Formats: sequence, C-alpha cells, structure tokens
Amino acid sequence: MAIPIRKVAEIEKLRRASKIVGKTLNHLKAQIKPGITLKELDTMCEEMIRSCGAIPSFKGLYGFSGSVCTSVNEVIIHGIPTDYKLQEGDIVGLDIGTQLDGWYGDGAITCGVGDISSADKRLIACAKDALYFAIDHIKTGMHFKELSAMLEQFILEYGYVPLRGFCGHGIGRKPHEEPEIPNYLEGEKAKQGDKIKEGMVFCIEPMICQKDGAPVILEDKWSVVAADGLRGSHYEHTIAIVNGKAEILSVE
Repeated sequence: MAIPIRKVAEIEKLRRASKIVGKTLNHLKAQIKPGITLKELDTMCEEMIRSCGAIPSFKGLYGFSGSVCTSVNEVIIHGIPTDYKLQEGDIVGLDIGTQLDGWYGDGAITCGVGDISSADKRLIACAKDALYFAIDHIKTGMHFKELSAMLEQFILEYGYVPLRGFCGHGIGRKPHEEPEIPNYLEGEKAKQGDKIKEGMVFCIEPMICQKDGAPVILEDKWSVVAADGLRGSHYEHTIAIVNGKAEILSVE
C-alpha cells in the first residue's frame, strides 16, 4: 500500500488534532506527583481532550480501556490505567492519541515522579534525545530504513538498546497507517525500500530498553516490558515533511 502524500490543508487538519496531543501531555505532566493514581490521570486526559473538541482515540482502540497509556517503571509501552498510586522515584510513560474531524494525532512522553535517580534521568533523556536527533536529521529522499538505522545507532551509542517488535508509524485518517518505522534496522541494507517524501506524515517513537530489547507482554495482554525486566522509556511526536524537513505537529 502506498504511503499517503498529504495536501497542505490535510496537514493542517492533522496539526490541529496533534496540537491537542501536545496540550494534553503538558497538562498531564503538570499533574504528575506522588499519590496520584493512573486512573485519575486517565480521567484528566479524557476531559482535556474532549474539552478541546476532540475524541480520545485510544479509548476502545483494539479493545484498550483507557484514554492514555500509563507505563510505569518496567512497563515501556501500552500500560493500562489502574488504581496504582504513583510513588516518589517512579517513572511513567504517557502515550495519547486524539481524533478531530476524522484526523488523528499521537504523542508520548516519559516523566519522573518527584525526585528520580540520575540513571532514570539518563534513560528518559535517551528517548527524548533520540527523537529530536532523528527529527533534526530527516530530509526528503532518505529511506525510512535509513531513519531506523539512525535511531538504532543513536540509542546504542547512548548505551541502551531499542525495544524490538514495536515501531513508529504513519498516521492520517487512521491512527496507524503505513509505513512502519522501527527504531532499529531490519535486515542489512538501509538504502532500500520506501523513501521519505514531501507531504508525508508519520510518528517517530523511540522505545528504550537497558540491556535486552526483546518484548514480553504481561498477563493484562497490553503492558509491554523488556526481557531484561529493567526500566524503560518512550517519547513520540507526530511529524510532517514540509519544505523538505520534519516539522513537529504534536506540540501545543
């Protein structure tokens, strides 16, 4: 299936949906403190998204129960909002999606709860730095596989490994579209496959593990941890290719 090329007006519609993602993530980050429950964050998330005229697109997607993925400590992605109360020193990933007038936005951040260790600060920084490094270096004519290789090299040089089996993705009138964008090179050749073109819109989302990035899905059928059982981190933006470069849509 061909990767869609979006018109300027379509990118603006995606920008509006994505801007609500950025606004909501900023709101949730400001509420992170010891004692708050994941379900309370979920309620805040849904209320904020709906107050902006959008729909929380994750709610009910593939059967997911919440409006925000709340991934605590060893859970790297897809954590379900529960009655768990965040504790001092926890780290929590927040991943949300929106739908506005039939167009989707997506984004994620990882936050510390109160004072966190220097090791966790560095773990979180890797996901964020990898994301912005990739965004800064994207240009039209690159292969998507080159982008994946770039992300993998950055993560490895930071001293971590990418989560396997999960990836960034296209986005538009569906929350997940072509292409798939792993944070690692599949195969041996980066200069092959689809190329990045003007007007494409997609999500980049580094998912960081410490030693072994093989995924393990927990009994809740959603929460993904790494085979090493150690803490991980996750960051994501929706971006559009405008004037040959990546432009972030999921910012307030």
